[in-house]
Amino acid sequence: MLMFDAHLDLALNAVDWNRDLRSSVDDIRAQELSLEMTQKGRGRGTLSLPELREAGMGICLTTLLARQEKEINHEMGWLTPQTCYAMAHAHLAYYRAMEREGWMRMLTTREDLADHFVAYRADPEKTPLGFILTMEGADPVLTPDTIEEFYQHGLRAIGLTHYGANRYGGGTRCEVGLALDAIPLLKNIERLGMTVDVTHLSDVAFWQLLDHFGGPIHASHQNSRRLSSWQRQFSDEQYQAVIDRGGVIGIAFDVIMLQHGYVRGLTPPQMTIERAVENIDLVCQLAGNTKHVGIGTDLDGGYGNEQTPTDLNRYTDLSRILPPLLEKRGYSAEDISMILHGNWMRFFGDVLPSKL
Repeated sequence: MLMFDAHLDLALNAVDWNRDLRSSVDDIRAQELSLEMTQKGRGRGTLSLPELREAGMGICLTTLLARQEKEINHEMGWLTPQTCYAMAHAHLAYYRAMEREGWMRMLTTREDLADHFVAYRADPEKTPLGFILTMEGADPVLTPDTIEEFYQHGLRAIGLTHYGANRYGGGTRCEVGLALDAIPLLKNIERLGMTVDVTHLSDVAFWQLLDHFGGPIHASHQNSRRLSSWQRQFSDEQYQAVIDRGGVIGIAFDVIMLQHGYVRGLTPPQMTIERAVENIDLVCQLAGNTKHVGIGTDLDGGYGNEQTPTDLNRYTDLSRILPPLLEKRGYSAEDISMILHGNWMRFFGDVLPSKL
């Protein structure tokens, strides 16, 4: 069955981590182990482009991710906005290179999305991975007007913050609200018809954004605070706010968002994919239907299978295990189809502009 993943960091893997995503997962792991790489995630990656194809993952949102850091102490961080801007363009260049080779296809309009869906259904083995370009954290947006430039490059979704506070507001692990520059940026995003990803906002920034932004919102990889009770996750009230605005919520498969009390590098994963299904259930119960939940795995988002459910060794495990678990819980074939791709297809079919 076709899968639509609302959050992957493919360029981060390819550019920042210097992985050849055209290779198999086994080959990437073997190369990193042979080089005696010991950093978190090395030798334990879960995805590559052939792996995604085998899993039936035909459409995704994939990121431009370059986070500004006050200190040079993080492999995903950059010291200045200008460097963040440059790294975002490096990620964009990677996607364009993959398009030239026929591995990927950027989807910028609703016609692109519909055409790709038909092509993938007809021949999944030969159809490139379709992707909608998103930005995780707006650090590369030098000024509120710079969003226009990224839109022209194909950007159709954006989250303002990531970890900590940036020039546009507060994110995960802080309780800072929106910054002044966020207001004109949000106005420009709304004018362009883009969707805002409300994942990684602080609680106060989340509610302020809803007050200042009238356009579409979604949560690309956002699990429940009921299951893992810390600020990275959403409360029921936040879930309900996204549902009430017509948004879709992607369930992530990072154990830190599924297992209460998990500490990176210290706590062994104990949850299985069943825990993510519990989170899907929770969203459906709040919504009263299956129309507002999908997947946004965040797999290989700076970690490997040392930080995934115990039964998820590689991406194809997800497509093998998740549908039967949903069926076992009483979801119909139509419901499962909506969760795995249909809800995101509907949402972005409305958000993306028409060529006409």
